[in-house]
Amino acid sequence: MIPEIIARIPQVDVAELIQRLSLSPIQARIVTNRMESLQWDVDDLVTASLKHIAPPNLLKDSDSAVERIAQAIKNQQTIGLLTDYDVDGITSHAILFFALKDYFNFPEAKIQHLIGHRIDDGYGISQGLTDRILAMDEMPQLIITADCGSSDEGQIVQLKEQGIDIIVTDHHAIPQEGIPLSALATINPTRDDCQYPDATIAGCMVSWLLMSYLRARLIDDGVLETSAPKLSALLDFVSLGTVADAVSLSSPINRAVVKAGLKIINQLQRPCWQAMHKLLERDFQPFTAEDLGFQIGPRINARSRMSDPYMALHYLCAPSISESMSQLSGLDKDNQIRKDTEKQMLDIALKLAGPQLKKLNWSLVIFDQAFHAGVQGIVASRLMEKYGRPVIIFSPTNDEQILTGSARTIPAIHIREAIETVANHQPGIISGFGGHKGAAGLKIKRDKIEQFCELFDQAVATQINASALDEHIALRPIIYTDGSLTEDEISFASIAELKGLEPYGREFEAPVFEGEFKVQSIRSIGAEANHLMIQLATDSFSFRAVWFRALDKKGDSFPFNNNDDIHAVYQLKENYFRGNFSVQLHIIHARLL
Repeated sequence: MIPEIIARIPQVDVAELIQRLSLSPIQARIVTNRMESLQWDVDDLVTASLKHIAPPNLLKDSDSAVERIAQAIKNQQTIGLLTDYDVDGITSHAILFFALKDYFNFPEAKIQHLIGHRIDDGYGISQGLTDRILAMDEMPQLIITADCGSSDEGQIVQLKEQGIDIIVTDHHAIPQEGIPLSALATINPTRDDCQYPDATIAGCMVSWLLMSYLRARLIDDGVLETSAPKLSALLDFVSLGTVADAVSLSSPINRAVVKAGLKIINQLQRPCWQAMHKLLERDFQPFTAEDLGFQIGPRINARSRMSDPYMALHYLCAPSISESMSQLSGLDKDNQIRKDTEKQMLDIALKLAGPQLKKLNWSLVIFDQAFHAGVQGIVASRLMEKYGRPVIIFSPTNDEQILTGSARTIPAIHIREAIETVANHQPGIISGFGGHKGAAGLKIKRDKIEQFCELFDQAVATQINASALDEHIALRPIIYTDGSLTEDEISFASIAELKGLEPYGREFEAPVFEGEFKVQSIRSIGAEANHLMIQLATDSFSFRAVWFRALDKKGDSFPFNNNDDIHAVYQLKENYFRGNFSVQLHIIHARLL
């Protein structure tokens, strides 16, 4: 589908913002263009620092949680760390592990690592993982979850009955039936009775706040000296998990921890960052939030998508550069397998999308027996971007009667609420679900998929009608731009000014510009020859541009030729190659004039 290109509209007086916050004109334009749905003060957004982090004791149940963990530390009880398998979960795991071992002097032998298998177990405190815990020769006396647990009352009851205390730390939406009552504590900023001022923080940040509060408690109890180091050095993991989990980057707290964590990562003190720096051959280029989201995060995620996640944990926690490199090599290979699987799934999904678009008016729900659950979320995102509507991709499970799905959505549709509407309307179709506004996971009965498709489509339509959206725009791909740049503004100076507003991400999107150019030359590049390298010209200057995945496959005809005039939507980037920096345009979309 041809995307709708819409220029953002400034929400406040740009000149006033320039003067008040000492911003350049291009910086002020970017900020004001993103203020329409901004929930936070713009001054705090621009000047975000660690001072914006609210005290951890505002988290509901944090007092009882630190009391129980402190008791376990004093009595040398076995502590199990049970976390999700994605980047947020694995970084949460690393935070809990290093805090206990290095900061609180807790014996590593007393720490058990409990992570479920994405395919065999599924998300959270799954039944499979619970069964393995209950079969252990030495069961933990305390389990701390991270990035999961809020929806797992059934399994928590089983663990509690065997004398295991459960502390849930999470950031996913609380289910309709409420928090897990069998847990000793449920620390989740999305709780209605939680006073923490920011419910958008990632699971890794919840873990970090709890450990920071525990440090203060251990000092009060005399277990640690008053001079015991703060946990600031663990913000590198918080930064990675925050970006990779795509939480809001309009939040001053999230922005602050990402910036602080990137500074730590770029000091290259930890073996895992040294190994990644070497693998990516960064030379003099520091890691950015974009690298966290598109280079580092996918490699950590790949292992859990295709196999088990322990290699990713071992990579982050490796004590030496050689061991970290060894683990990273495996992750990198898994990432390539993930890419190949993703491409195969996407090809199938695109073929199935046509018939589905004729059956469903507002959404896409696609299933194929060959699909792999580990990459269905990525494929759902690709289709959502292409067709501009909510998408659910279903894959088979070990149970022939059950399908597992990943859902992604456009900003106008709250995907978890749409799924919940189906669950409430027709009990028995959905056997479990969870997530938030932008993404969700679910399981349904295989023989009910046609009925689910219809009900889900109706649920999306209900949200569209309730919000009085323009249906024509709401359900087609949209590219929002920050307007055009003059020839002089396509420069290193502008790139530096845009970098000054980092990090970019969800709800504070990276700058996108549009303009008219003449094509001077064009050629395909890349191993699959599906990317394009294009030389573009304005009246006085010439610029190199690259358009990734411009072609569906090798051999496809180019969308335009030499001397054609085009309208291009692009990002302004700095390219580094063989020791030289150059200005480069990254094309997102282009069409003939």
